[in-house]
Amino acid sequence: MQSFNLTCKWITALTLFVLLTLSAWVTWDNWGRFTFTPVTVTSPTEQLQTSQVLARGEYLAHVGGCIACHTSKGGEPLAGGRRIDTPFGAVFSSNLTSSKTLGLGEWTVTDFQSALHWGRSRDGRLLLPVFPYNHTSVFTPTDVQAIFSWLQTVKPVEQAQPEHRIAWPLGTQPVLAVWRSMFFTPTPFKSNHNESEEWNRGAYLVQSAGHCAACHGHRNLLGSFPEVDDLSGGFLSSQMWLAPSLADATQTSMANSKREDTADLLRIGQSHSAHASGPMAEFVQHSGQHLTTADALAIATYLKSKIKTSTTTVTPPSSLQASSSPSAQALYETHCISCHGKKGEGKSNVYPALAGNPAVVLARPENLIQMTLYGGYGPSTAQRPRPYGMPPYLFTLNNQQIADVLNHIRSQWGNQAPAVSPMQVDRVRAATY
Repeated sequence: MQSFNLTCKWITALTLFVLLTLSAWVTWDNWGRFTFTPVTVTSPTEQLQTSQVLARGEYLAHVGGCIACHTSKGGEPLAGGRRIDTPFGAVFSSNLTSSKTLGLGEWTVTDFQSALHWGRSRDGRLLLPVFPYNHTSVFTPTDVQAIFSWLQTVKPVEQAQPEHRIAWPLGTQPVLAVWRSMFFTPTPFKSNHNESEEWNRGAYLVQSAGHCAACHGHRNLLGSFPEVDDLSGGFLSSQMWLAPSLADATQTSMANSKREDTADLLRIGQSHSAHASGPMAEFVQHSGQHLTTADALAIATYLKSKIKTSTTTVTPPSSLQASSSPSAQALYETHCISCHGKKGEGKSNVYPALAGNPAVVLARPENLIQMTLYGGYGPSTAQRPRPYGMPPYLFTLNNQQIADVLNHIRSQWGNQAPAVSPMQVDRVRAATY
């Protein structure tokens, strides 16, 4: 008995030691390991407020989605309050105006750099990872300074940030600290000297302002940050949208298109081979259309270099393959043929082709189901202010009919993809309506 008690005491002591050690490491990792080279400002009044710096900051704020995320629907620009739904609850964006009480008016550039490079607020509070500080940690100190300088010129708006609605204890500081220690490490940009200046510019924009991996990268069940250059694809469960892999030639039209087409897709929302929809359309409307032609081409150059091709074709089992039927053919002729054509050829720069379109034959059909249910327009951009749209069939077609017409599209004109079931349609309908 005495030996048993002694063993229990040793186990308890060892457990406490391990817990204390882990706690000390997590604390140091989040609040002690806080080193960076701060932006140097020679005097409090000298914030490099030149027209060139301010223009650069405004450009990056647009391209980086700052304005889009930190502006509520119908609200003042950058006053925050936009609701962002996540698998763990709802988060509301913060006020980035120059308000001294509710915004960044009392912040210094070092405070701002701490938020972007370390995901820590001015008071030391750890920020929720909805803010992609793994990507903003890529920004150079010069660009951090430029963004901050411009934000300081934004008129103050006295609008408080609503309380987040995150399931307890997920949003608490201790849990965030443990999560960060598991998944977050600042990632300053590293140039690849074996590549061109244009390629490196594209890599920098994709990994920082573009934060492409935030959607097109893989996350685990704990919502881990993907690597800043991870383009393997991701599923936005809270929106029921699939962000396809940008590194797989079978999932992206970039593989067989010119880089100019990719640049057009980013800036205009459409190209000869693709049309932006869903969250991608929102990115183009609020961010992508502000890209300079040179930057859009740089991004295209980098993205095309990341595409991996394969000589093997993965064919789904015949029992799971999509197939057509006379009723499905009739549905297509009634609702689709007038825009997308008899052979799924579409109309260049107007209606997307369905034949040979990687977006049509993705293994997961959620994007197609959403487009069929809700239709919608592409992004409204300066070069295409009145885009063509697709009507919704939410109340026109039932789940079986939508599954039938999508199976027709996914099995004709050389297309080959897994079958879509009425249950899959119902699942998307229930989650999004």
